[in-house]
Amino acid sequence: MEILSNPDAWIALLTLTFLEIILGIDNIVFLSIVSGKLKAEDQPKARRIGLLLAMLFRIILLFGITWVMGLKESFYDFDFGFFSGGISGQSLIIFGGGLFLLYKSVSEIHHKLEGEEESTAGKASSGLSGAIIQIALLNIVFSFDSILTAIGLVSSAEPPAGFGYAGSLEIMIMAIILSIIVMLAFAGPVSKFVNEHPTIQILGLSFLILIGVMLLAEGSHLANFKFGNDIEVHSIPKGYLYFAIFFSLFVEFLNLKMKKNRKPVQLKNSKIMDEKLTNDDFLD
Repeated sequence: MEILSNPDAWIALLTLTFLEIILGIDNIVFLSIVSGKLKAEDQPKARRIGLLLAMLFRIILLFGITWVMGLKESFYDFDFGFFSGGISGQSLIIFGGGLFLLYKSVSEIHHKLEGEEESTAGKASSGLSGAIIQIALLNIVFSFDSILTAIGLVSSAEPPAGFGYAGSLEIMIMAIILSIIVMLAFAGPVSKFVNEHPTIQILGLSFLILIGVMLLAEGSHLANFKFGNDIEVHSIPKGYLYFAIFFSLFVEFLNLKMKKNRKPVQLKNSKIMDEKLTNDDFLD
């Protein structure tokens, strides 16, 4: 832990921890939606297992940085004239994750709007193991995004240009552990709030659709998909996505606040009618 005697290492650690928490927002939203279908006693367990799996996947991938970076290399190139590209392991995982997230979020919205009322027995049937499998699959996709951000932010060059391989690995692992601890603390309250407000649930599922589209665009960009000779698929900047999420949440919080403070509408002649009814009752 000698690396922590370097002030630059502390700056890198705090910055990376903050970014990991921001990147974990989509993970928490997905956890809230999936765990909300379980029995009340299983929900905290699913959230804890999900976030601990996220930490485990990230740390394992960090120790396999060379393998992760190797996944960027294309293993299948194609050119059909009007459509060309090169498929890599990384693009395949991210694109597949986007498709899964789109399917999951759209089917959940359909179920909430068109499906039958969910009973306690229905919640039990969804199963803790099934929820954990879904969480694990998405964690693999989110972990790649998280690790690539960490690798890009923390330099592994030898001092004084960077922190060295061992030093950068220590910083990244500490940042991941700290971010997961923060998310563990807030996952419960966030999930409770989401599950108590149906409009927030639909908003959360809409966010997952946005994230799914973003992953599809990112996977297509990594695969260098081209239509014709000059039309390339570009990734969507995450800043746009996070701005849309926070702005939508801000507006929804205002709506919830207004609904809470709103007084029941009083009819203009309601007082006169009440008095008339009271007098009539008395005469009877």
